[in-house]
Amino acid sequence: MSFTYALVGDPVDSSLSPSMHNAALRELGMDDYSYIVYRVRKGELGAGIESLMATVGLAGLNVTIPHKVDVLEYLDEEDESCRLVGAANTVSVTDAGKLRGHNTDRDGFMSPIWRRNLTAAGSRVLLIGAGGAARAIVSAFATEAAVEVVIANRSRGRAEELAAFADKAGIGATVVGLDEAGREAPACKFIVNASPIGTAGEESPVPAEAIPSDSVVYDVVYRPMATDLAAKAKRRGATVIYGYEMLLWQACLSFEIWHGMKAPYEAMRRAILGPGAPEPGQPGAGGR
Repeated sequence: MSFTYALVGDPVDSSLSPSMHNAALRELGMDDYSYIVYRVRKGELGAGIESLMATVGLAGLNVTIPHKVDVLEYLDEEDESCRLVGAANTVSVTDAGKLRGHNTDRDGFMSPIWRRNLTAAGSRVLLIGAGGAARAIVSAFATEAAVEVVIANRSRGRAEELAAFADKAGIGATVVGLDEAGREAPACKFIVNASPIGTAGEESPVPAEAIPSDSVVYDVVYRPMATDLAAKAKRRGATVIYGYEMLLWQACLSFEIWHGMKAPYEAMRRAILGPGAPEPGQPGAGGR
């Protein structure tokens, strides 16, 4: 009997998830398991899940844009992480065929921070973007006792929705325009880009001179690895965390939910970075 895990979203063609998960399965000799991508347009999620359940022996899902909130409608159960964020990026299929939602984005985001022995307690955070990833990030900072998040976004309406979510999560929130990000950055311990800015080489709205040398700059964009914001932060001597780190850790956590065993971190890291890639915190890997 074979088991299939799938990433559903739109777009999915350039995702690194299959590389990571299939490398993990090979590493552990799990030949009866595979991981695929399945493009599902917005508004077609229910039909997409039904099709996968009927045709491929579906054992679990990863969920990406634009479905992380919409997928809640199709779940039979939600774990605590899913309820806290109000979105799911991981779905397990129980022995009874029930769909159970999880969110590994939140702890996947925090893992590189924890690995560096950094704390967000008492911190002020500048968050660029107000999409699905930003929701998990706000939840993470609220849990870690940060005191305020400043949300800079092109769409004020979406930023205000995220601010309302932040308030319910227990963290103060202020909404500013994207062009005001540079003004807010000097007073923030964490500067986080959770928007697509940088994916196509765009300049960050935060100028280099606005980045404190003792800040933590975290860009969740993972292609390219060295975005404009990351390059500026590195020049300023700030602690830099690259997006591939969040990508890798949320994938490891999804793997552990599905398989009930520790994920082969090194095999998954090599799959996306290649052999000999430095660990985070080593020269060239985004540490100080």
